Amino acid sequence: MFIDQADIYVRSGKGGDGSVHFRREKFVPRGGPDGGDGGRGGDVVFEVQPTLNTLSAFRRNSKYLAEPGKNGAKQNMSGRSGQDLVIPVPPGTLIYDRGTGELLGDLVEPGQRLVITKGGRGGRGNSHFVSSVHQVPHVAERGAPPEERNLRLELKLIADIGIVGVPNAGKSTFLAAVTNARPKIASYPFTTLEPNLGVAELDPETNLVLADIPGLIEGAHLGIGLGHDFLRHIQRTRVLIHLLDGLAEDPLLDYAQINSELALFDPHLAEKSQVVAVNKMDLLEVQERWPGLQKALKRKGIQALGVSAVAGTNVRPALYQAAQLLQTAPAVEVVTTMPVYRLDQDPNEFRIERDQDGWRISGEAIERAASMTYWGEIESIRRFQRILERVGIDAALREAGVQPGNTVYIGEYELEWSD
Repeated sequence: MFIDQADIYVRSGKGGDGSVHFRREKFVPRGGPDGGDGGRGGDVVFEVQPTLNTLSAFRRNSKYLAEPGKNGAKQNMSGRSGQDLVIPVPPGTLIYDRGTGELLGDLVEPGQRLVITKGGRGGRGNSHFVSSVHQVPHVAERGAPPEERNLRLELKLIADIGIVGVPNAGKSTFLAAVTNARPKIASYPFTTLEPNLGVAELDPETNLVLADIPGLIEGAHLGIGLGHDFLRHIQRTRVLIHLLDGLAEDPLLDYAQINSELALFDPHLAEKSQVVAVNKMDLLEVQERWPGLQKALKRKGIQALGVSAVAGTNVRPALYQAAQLLQTAPAVEVVTTMPVYRLDQDPNEFRIERDQDGWRISGEAIERAASMTYWGEIESIRRFQRILERVGIDAALREAGVQPGNTVYIGEYELEWSD
């Protein structure tokens, strides 16, 4: 099944905890601290795999968790770093933050990678906290917490040429006639419910990728008839083959309607070069109408071809015309963005709120520091208190009126204030 949208949750690996340990050997009664560092958590990475052409794998699995780092050990042994989780995606995948709608990446080239969440760094062992006045430190750091994101993935097919037209214009038949694609074909509207890709070989050195876009109807730019889902795939193409149904009541009206829908969805779509072809020339009725249609289109400045996708008449010339337009068509703009770390935000910024249960402190840096503290070690707690003073939270709480015995919440931790 062709799937071109998916919502997933990703989380990097937590950093491993640093170790509190002292060297204990025979004849070495006062061995120094030798607690090792925790390993780094694994990243979550998206990678373009050119053999994929759908997001169907994300229908079965919507949660992706990278491996955490291992804890440090005695004798200054560092924990093993967690393996990165590499998620393969097809070319043309756009990655959005589901909460903010921000575009995080546009993955197009084979092998292109995007680190979407970075693993937490490993906590430092107690060997890092030795000083001239503090030679037996019972303090270490827990690993940094992981990063997590809720994401929306969208796939825009990458093709040189898009085949557009109203339902039942013969787009799938045309694609099958010029490529090795085998789409579902029948003589009724809306046979094609999903885009199809095919490769046409013009000569030994020239291959073209074509996309058969399901039939567009009036109001497609508003999402009517799955319009948004279909129109999105045309944005990647550089040239269009606009196929008109020679049996339609008014092919010129169909032509105007499709171009209007393209322009209303994305103004750039209206600027794409088009090869206009009137299909079903194998039918006598269409042959009789063709001279009048050709003149009417020419009056609008349109040089149209008469083709028969069923009989193969003029399908190659239409393809050659599209290939010639492709040589001068501008390249499709690709947005290659990465997760943004905004420098205008102070990482030490915090906010203090008073509620009926006590005081709540929120802020990226202080919540991270709380999660990396060993609350069972008195020296670790004292170190956290020094962080509160250095960042300015201690003074801010006192100024706000905190009293001994009040409860202070930092992240998921509940503390009792004391002087």
